[in-house]
Amino acid sequence: MAGLPVDTIVYEILTRVTTKDVGRSKIVYKEWYALLSRQDFVRVHCSRSLISSNKRLLLIDDLACSVHPIIFQSNDYGPSSIVTFPFDHQYNDVSIHSHLNGLLCVCLNHTYELLLWNPTTTAFKRLSTPDSHGFYINNLDVVGLYVDTDDDYKVLHIKHKCGVLGVYVYSREVDA
Repeated sequence: MAGLPVDTIVYEILTRVTTKDVGRSKIVYKEWYALLSRQDFVRVHCSRSLISSNKRLLLIDDLACSVHPIIFQSNDYGPSSIVTFPFDHQYNDVSIHSHLNGLLCVCLNHTYELLLWNPTTTAFKRLSTPDSHGFYINNLDVVGLYVDTDDDYKVLHIKHKCGVLGVYVYSREVDA
């Protein structure tokens, strides 16, 4: 294995393992951390996880969140693994408004805050700002996720207030 090129390990092997194992692999070498954090790796990993044997079902019930593998042959789902919410929330408080490649845009119903959340890594980012951007108003707002031309994940939030439409775009980047 000493002669195996890093690109082969990263793009032919690590793109086929679970997201949790990719996260663990980031701490092996600094070079792996950089390669596994690149958007081209994320894109290949996501495309390989789209095969039916990798499908998962996320269930949010009251204060709990669980992930189940989907068994297509029996139209059923398998045993669950519990996912802990990494943010403060209340009973029956979290609603999913959009999703893309494992990322979720969720709303905390008691505060109307929008968050971008990765249930696999438990990383999240609050999209709400003090000037009230990022606060979701039920039945008036719409939210969607997309990938821009620079391969950055973006949240599109269209707000309707007093007959005026406001369009806000939030980035997955830390300070954007």
